[in-house]
Amino acid sequence: MFDLDAYLARIGLSGRPSLAEMHRAHTTSIPFENLDPRRGRPVSLTLEDLQEKLVVQRRGGYCFEHNLLFKGALEALGAEVDPLLARVRLGAEPGVTRPRSHLLLGVAIDGRRWHADVGFGMGTPLEPLPFGAGEEHHQSGWRYRVVADGAELVLQTADRDDWVDMYGFLPEPVPMVDVETSNWFTATHPRSPFVSGLSVGAQAADGTRAWLSDWSGLALEVRTPTDRSLTPVALEDVPQLLADRFGLAGFALEPDDRLVPISIR
Repeated sequence: MFDLDAYLARIGLSGRPSLAEMHRAHTTSIPFENLDPRRGRPVSLTLEDLQEKLVVQRRGGYCFEHNLLFKGALEALGAEVDPLLARVRLGAEPGVTRPRSHLLLGVAIDGRRWHADVGFGMGTPLEPLPFGAGEEHHQSGWRYRVVADGAELVLQTADRDDWVDMYGFLPEPVPMVDVETSNWFTATHPRSPFVSGLSVGAQAADGTRAWLSDWSGLALEVRTPTDRSLTPVALEDVPQLLADRFGLAGFALEPDDRLVPISIR
């Protein structure tokens, strides 16, 4: 059974909130993080384990964890939710085809269908978008739109005067076995950036984004719709930064530079 009351308390809500209220509250309450794959721990997608990790333990997760937890909450409120898999285009070299390693959701509720995604890290929309190609949407200063590209739908975000592809997906539900396979690759394959690197992110309701990663040198990036700062970070300072900036307390740095929960040291 899904513990809806505990989930809503985790994101600061109660009762029967709207889809938009839940989406915004989730993205601004539960951090994005890959601390388990980075220390060699596979990621479970059972709803029981997701609730234990993200709700009870107050951890974060990456796209599969975030969006399947969100799916469970929406279904507990009576929504019909389809999992969809996307190929991340952001940062891809021209001509490179990436695997379908990102999970998003198609949500049918109150007679309308929505594109929901609470787990894209630095670029996660704060609120759901109407499903399918359409007009531009403004969310706390950030701009999004969905366009058609052949059979795919592509989520884009604005970077000043340019539109940047974030990911492309076929608008067709996928079975959980495909989600599990994509998650296993993302959490365990040595070429996966979530295995080889550090990624931790958080969003604020005013649109401010914080992102800690070591993909191009260990640094903390803070973005608003109009500004960006990048601050180098020393590895030994990461546990305190996780606690202070991202609400992820209780991690320690091991001699092999892995970040592990203090409870298992």
